[in-house]
Amino acid sequence: MTSGLWELVLKGTWTTLQLLVLSGLLMTAVALVVGVARTNRLWIVRFLAGLYTEVFRGTSALVMIFWVFFVLPVAFGWQLVPLWAGTLALGLTYGAYGSEIVRGALNAVDPAQQEGGIALNFTPWQRLRLILLPQAVPEMIPSYCNLLVELLKGTALVSITGMGDLAFSGNLVRLALQESAHIYTYLLVIYFVIAFVITRLMRGLEKRLKAGIGKDAGNERAARAAKRKETTGVGGVA
Repeated sequence: MTSGLWELVLKGTWTTLQLLVLSGLLMTAVALVVGVARTNRLWIVRFLAGLYTEVFRGTSALVMIFWVFFVLPVAFGWQLVPLWAGTLALGLTYGAYGSEIVRGALNAVDPAQQEGGIALNFTPWQRLRLILLPQAVPEMIPSYCNLLVELLKGTALVSITGMGDLAFSGNLVRLALQESAHIYTYLLVIYFVIAFVITRLMRGLEKRLKAGIGKDAGNERAARAAKRKETTGVGGVA
């Protein structure tokens, strides 16, 4: 490829990274708020949070991008640029999946921890901030990492709006050179590298968070295997 075409691909990669970061931040915020709401004592709060989760989890991200970019301006008069339309659609959609990760991790915390906070006369917010989240967040990391990688791959959907992301730029280069195999191989490698970096960063974060609460992430698998052998007589530490 010529330098001009490589520059187009690099600009597309930068746009994809921007979209990934912005939609990832929105996804994280939505997942935390909705996930915590799904564990609330009030049934109306749980119902509304559950309704949001089911609606956005049950709809196509591609159709949601279409709706935000093409329908929203007609219905409400709000015209969003492709970057913000993609951020909104992807953040809200993947945030619904993330809320289930948050809910599951919070429910997995030992109930005795919650009871201890009540005994100490902590408010619900204090119990959440000081007891539940510090223990639940490290357990969310592996699933959240997978969700981030899925979000990365989902960013290619915004190319339908004409946004110059990596997928859109790659398609322009393919049309210019009429070489599909080489161009799409380059795109696969770029997506893989970004996903690999995300995975390594999240693993490092998981280890730091678990070390902060007295857990050794590297020895957890061995501990589970030893416990399984103790209780069932099958398996052991590899």
